[in-house]
Amino acid sequence: MLYKNILVAVDGSEISKQALHEAISLAKDQKAKLQIVHVVDEYIVDYSGIGIDYDKYEASMKEYGEKILKEMEGIARQSNTDFESKLIELKTSHGRVEQKIIDQAKNWPADLIVIGTHGRRGLSHLFLGSVAEGVVRIAPMPVLLIRGKELH
Repeated sequence: MLYKNILVAVDGSEISKQALHEAISLAKDQKAKLQIVHVVDEYIVDYSGIGIDYDKYEASMKEYGEKILKEMEGIARQSNTDFESKLIELKTSHGRVEQKIIDQAKNWPADLIVIGTHGRRGLSHLFLGSVAEGVVRIAPMPVLLIRGKELH
């Protein structure tokens, strides 16, 4: 099967960088367009502090997401790959990361989603399950999972 549009979801982790490299290789091989997406997920922050300035917090999360995308764009640029990128914001209690990734894949429209199996989800992984697992479960298009090297 030939892929024309490949979407890769990144979160700044080493495994998502590996997923990006795999997506770049596939895009070059298939002469496909590549879209790099990052979902700014407000669930991943520890809310244990008192008196959080929510506007400031939201701005810092978006800034962090933009930093991740810029780093990933740099990797794609170095490989001379035709790509675009998109920052997607997920407001608290307005869905889940995996659904945002799939919605973007449908809207773009992607023929394939590439995602790392473990990223920066910390304790939320225990409660919400893996984002990659959720994407595989509900994606209407093929999903390529990239497993990272275990670091001990």
